[in-house]
Amino acid sequence: MTDIQAVILAIIEGVTEFLPVSSTGHMILASSFMGIAKDDFTKLFTIVIQLGAILSVVVLYWRRFLQSWDFYKKLFIAFLPAVVLGLLFHKLIDRLLESPLTVAIMLILGGLILIKIDDWYGHNTATEIDYKKALKIGFYQTLAMIPGVSRSGATIVGGMLQGLNRKTATEFSFFLAVPTMLGATVKKIWDYYQDGFQLDQHQLHLLLIGNIVAFLVAMVAIKSFINYVSQKGFKIFGYYRVFIGFILLFIHFFIHPLSL
Repeated sequence: MTDIQAVILAIIEGVTEFLPVSSTGHMILASSFMGIAKDDFTKLFTIVIQLGAILSVVVLYWRRFLQSWDFYKKLFIAFLPAVVLGLLFHKLIDRLLESPLTVAIMLILGGLILIKIDDWYGHNTATEIDYKKALKIGFYQTLAMIPGVSRSGATIVGGMLQGLNRKTATEFSFFLAVPTMLGATVKKIWDYYQDGFQLDQHQLHLLLIGNIVAFLVAMVAIKSFINYVSQKGFKIFGYYRVFIGFILLFIHFFIHPLSL
């Protein structure tokens, strides 16, 4: 992986992490198209630079993180399902991270849901998240272990299914990303070293570049996304997902099989 490729992936991460379009899926596809080698560092990179994007949430919403212990309790409860299922199925998840075809299929399925979610639940008015709702949203988040589902998409839809309005569901999705991606980053780095790999100076350099770029891009993306979905909803993201998904399936079956 070159510096330019790392920057491109980080820009994609920063833009897509908070959109319901699957940041991991887009990075897997971008890696495939750029011909980046299929190796353990590439998988590590696509996970770890998400932390840079997630830290932008802490900066932009720092007052909410100082609000109360109740806020952290709800995040912890919502975070638990991902911890348990992530530990149980991390080997399967790693294999799925090698599959652009999985990404394409899940982009389409998730897109169809986003196209209809505003019609079904776009008039929700609830802004309060209790512990029960937090736990249910946490289970929806586990669906994002499948590349192409979208962590933000799964949690936003999960929140709206609990009666939350679009803005509240979207912001809670942002907040839940902080412990989730921090945990995923620590776990991925731990596994990387446990498997006998070491990060060399060039790889550390790439991770630093990736996190900085993802952080800066995400700072802009978050506010733009919140303003847009509060007013206009998610349909455009659903149509985008379906379009990209079918393009990828066409390429895979009629031009050249996609592979990471």
